Amino acid sequence: MSKKRVLITGGAGFIGSHIAEILVNEGNEVIILDNFFTGSKANVSHLMDFKNLELIRHDIIEEILLEVDQIYNLACPASPVHYQNNPIKTIKTNVLGTLNMLGMAKRVNARILQASTSEVYGNPLEHPQKETYWGNVNTIGIRSCYDEGKRISETLCFDYHRYNNVDIRVIRIFNTYGPRMHVEDGRVVSNFIVQALQNKNITIFGDGSQTRSFCYVDDLVRGIMKMMNQDNFIGPVNLGNDGEFTVKELAEMVISLTNTKSKIEYKPLPSDDPTRRRPDLSLASEKLNYTANISLKEGLLKTINYFDTFLKNEKII
Repeated sequence: MSKKRVLITGGAGFIGSHIAEILVNEGNEVIILDNFFTGSKANVSHLMDFKNLELIRHDIIEEILLEVDQIYNLACPASPVHYQNNPIKTIKTNVLGTLNMLGMAKRVNARILQASTSEVYGNPLEHPQKETYWGNVNTIGIRSCYDEGKRISETLCFDYHRYNNVDIRVIRIFNTYGPRMHVEDGRVVSNFIVQALQNKNITIFGDGSQTRSFCYVDDLVRGIMKMMNQDNFIGPVNLGNDGEFTVKELAEMVISLTNTKSKIEYKPLPSDDPTRRRPDLSLASEKLNYTANISLKEGLLKTINYFDTFLKNEKII
């Protein structure tokens, strides 16, 4: 495969940094754009000596002119804690930021992969969720800045494809976890692990019966890169792991694997929190030969080890 010049927006973030690492090690010219709202230089510090990596502090809601072959558009806070922190900024990232990246792709004839989300399905009335499902989304709720923002970004991608012939790829990412997650990410896997390692009570919102499907980051990144380099298929396509667990089962597994003294504490469920979430991966299997290989237990052990080391280095425990 010929070497490419690749732009990764949000490239210092959790998922983006893993993609950057692979692309840099393959010898591609990699440009990381990040405004460091949730991303961290620490996530890519081990890559900074590579001459084929360039790191630029930039917010994609502002235009930038670059010459690239591929664009991974991953910029946007993905956890409710962070995207609700500044909802208008979240919408701007998804709308203005995506417009800027699509404009760049059009101008330089680059292929662009848009990171969409399972949140486009809202609180789904279909289970598991297929790509043909249009979703059940509250347009005015506290999660709408992200849910509707990502739906608009998909619309923009397909309009640019239809009317400007831009070479797009659209993926819908389901719950993903692993090393380099933000310690205060706010999602259940990182929350439970950090609470367990600090022997704090593990906080479950609701009664814990709501389900999620948890994908280890290595499996997801493999799917993302397959999609980017797949010809004749633009998506949208679900990517994740189709194993389904209740939030209570996850908490109990984390307690067991960390040998913590933590107990489970229940709190009220936030509004618009989906009750069931599981991807139908048949399209990804057919088009990308994609399967998630890493079990929840195996992935949790790797993630626990990462957070344990991180917290000790930061002297938080």
